Amino acid sequence: MPPLLEVSNLMTYFFTSSGLVKAIRGIEFSLEEGETLALVGESGCGKSMTALSLLRLVPSPGRIVEGEIRFRGNDLLHIPEEEMRRIRGNQISMIFQEPMTSLNPVFRIGEQIGEVLRLHKGMDDRQAWVAAADLLAQVGIPSPERRVHEYPHQLSGGMRQRVVIAMALAGDPKLLIADEPTTALDVTIQAQIMELLKQLKEERKMATLLITHDLGVVAESADRVAIMNSGLIMEHAPVQAVYANPAHPYTRGLLGCIPRLGEKKTRLAPVGGATSADLPPGSSFLDFCPPPFAPKNGKIPPLREIEAGHFVRCWSV
Repeated sequence: MPPLLEVSNLMTYFFTSSGLVKAIRGIEFSLEEGETLALVGESGCGKSMTALSLLRLVPSPGRIVEGEIRFRGNDLLHIPEEEMRRIRGNQISMIFQEPMTSLNPVFRIGEQIGEVLRLHKGMDDRQAWVAAADLLAQVGIPSPERRVHEYPHQLSGGMRQRVVIAMALAGDPKLLIADEPTTALDVTIQAQIMELLKQLKEERKMATLLITHDLGVVAESADRVAIMNSGLIMEHAPVQAVYANPAHPYTRGLLGCIPRLGEKKTRLAPVGGATSADLPPGSSFLDFCPPPFAPKNGKIPPLREIEAGHFVRCWSV
């Protein structure tokens, strides 16, 4: 049986007045039903652009120039836009980083969730209003019948994020993309939101693509992890394998930055010995890796399977 989602050689470029920007340079991964895959990397590595590419929402002047995005056997890059609109918010939903950018400040909560239900489920206004309150209850918002009548500014940050999750679940999606879902929240609320997402995934048997830079969240929430840098996946494996036996220099550098109880560090070492600011224009982390991981004759090393399910971008095992 094929995976729920299969991405092959995906490339997304931006054609700007100052030159070509290769945001995604040929990534590949798959996602099974009910599985959580974490996409991890520093800011600007292409994580969010990967999510937007999956939904065909790449902003101008960017566009997908190559690759395949197979969802339930269909290549999303070759279906009509009208069919893609039916898939967005219905079979594939996305939670964005900041809930206030997803919520309209002049509409009540019930109206905003109801819009999704009317569009994708064919409900009338009354049915949508009742279902919106039920969704708020499912995501743990108290007094949902009252909250549906409130506006986003009347809710706390944690409650607004729960509303966004309720909107994402309204279409009963098979795949949920969560892009830094806890970024703007304090630590206690972060834990509650991640626990909620985990619980909903298990109840609904929903696959999740979790985009984050928090390796602690990955350890608690994901089944597999893909480490991303400079628009490429550097390492891709089950979570336990990456933490126990990181193979790529970039992965080892990231894990080396995690503070550990009882271990005193005067300063954090830059990942791979160099910060992004140290890299010359047009170069990437790969250019400064040791030989098995560095490009050869201008060619980027492929992802190789070094053990069952554990892939590393290198020339040799």
